Amino acid sequence: MIRACSRDDLAPGTSVTVDVVGKAVALFRTESGEFFATQDSCTHEQWSLGSESEVEGDEVVCPLHMARFDLRTGKPLCFPATVAMTTYPVHVADNGDVFISPEQSHD
Repeated sequence: MIRACSRDDLAPGTSVTVDVVGKAVALFRTESGEFFATQDSCTHEQWSLGSESEVEGDEVVCPLHMARFDLRTGKPLCFPATVAMTTYPVHVADNGDVFISPEQSHD
C-alpha cells in the first residue's frame, strides 16, 4: 500500500491525481466520505479524472463528453464510455492516512 494523502487533504466530493508506483491514479472522496481509486484517464478519451471530473454520489463524471463510471466497480454507466476503468483498493488508517494498493482490484 502506498500513502496517497491524509483524509483531511481531500474534501468530500473532490478528487486528486496521485502517483502510485509510476502510475497516475485518481483518488476520489464521495460526499459521504468514502474513498475510491481508479485509473486516472477516462477510458473514452485520455482525460484526467483526478484533476478534472465531478463526483456525484458513487459515480464520477468525465466533463469532456459526460461519460459516467461507477466508482466502486469502474464500470461505465452511459455512452460514450464502453470500457471499464481499472480500480484500486483503498484503505484509510485509524490515524487518517489514505493508502492505495498498486495492485488492481478484482471483482
